[in-house]
Amino acid sequence: MITKFRNHLTAIAIAVTAATTATSIVAQDVRIGAMREGTAWYVFAATLEQMIEPKLGANSVEIIARGGGVANPMVVQGGKAEIALSNVATAKWASEGHPAYGGASAPDIRALVGGLNSVYVGAMARKDFTDAMGTTDLAEIIKSGKPFKLLIKPTGSSAVPAAQMILAAYGSSFDKVKADGGDVIQVAQGQIADSIRNGNADIYVDTMIKNHPTITEVNLTADMVYLDVPQDAMDLLAANGLAPGKYGPWFEDQTEANAGANLGTVLIANASLDDDVAYEITKTLCENAEAMGKAHAAWSFFKPENAWKPANIGIELHPGAIRYYKEKGWM
Repeated sequence: MITKFRNHLTAIAIAVTAATTATSIVAQDVRIGAMREGTAWYVFAATLEQMIEPKLGANSVEIIARGGGVANPMVVQGGKAEIALSNVATAKWASEGHPAYGGASAPDIRALVGGLNSVYVGAMARKDFTDAMGTTDLAEIIKSGKPFKLLIKPTGSSAVPAAQMILAAYGSSFDKVKADGGDVIQVAQGQIADSIRNGNADIYVDTMIKNHPTITEVNLTADMVYLDVPQDAMDLLAANGLAPGKYGPWFEDQTEANAGANLGTVLIANASLDDDVAYEITKTLCENAEAMGKAHAAWSFFKPENAWKPANIGIELHPGAIRYYKEKGWM
């Protein structure tokens, strides 16, 4: 096992390990596609690792601390991870060969557990920028043709195609933003707060999760205004598998709930994953929902009885997961 669980999660790991059998059920190594250390998805993967490794065997579970909502379905499809976290929307896009994947597709991915948490695409802007523009209406800002600097994470993040759709709803694009004298800045998460602090970005589009460390840091860095995703953009996002809704208020500068589009979160697997292993991972996660909520607030609203529902998974269920849900009487 290359990743050790430390700090505030240790007590949870001990409790979960004590509650599980030490007998290996299937000799199959499992790599978990997550994101880098410090993210909610890494915390999830680290917690899940401690839950399932006692059942699958010592040194059988490894966390892949990279990837993201767009990348992880292809990581699983390509056999670089047996299971991974994905957004519901991106899993659906990958399975269907959506244009976001540039002609590639992931026909061999299957869902294990859906409805893990809500992940809203949202937007925020520096207050001095919106004051200068004279509006906090994102549609009005885009349609104005006035230059602005858009900040997003690198390609591979779910926020990137979502930002493209928001612009497209108003006849814009990354190229048009640049042609109008603005810019599209893509930086790693660790550089986002500095980009805003230095005045290198006006509008920031990202996935909004309660207690998100980067969003929290951005709020401490500058005076920010949260922008609703406008209706035409919401309609386009909904047509591409995102669910309209509202999030917050979760952060210091967020004074009320804001309109956003929910990408959803689902644990996916390759179709080749052994049915017994898929069953055990599904069962272990569903029966330790409380431990997941204690590990990170993002997972505290997970309802296992809804984990199989089509709206929460977006793609076909793995047979091992189906066996568990039918056993529970939820399907």
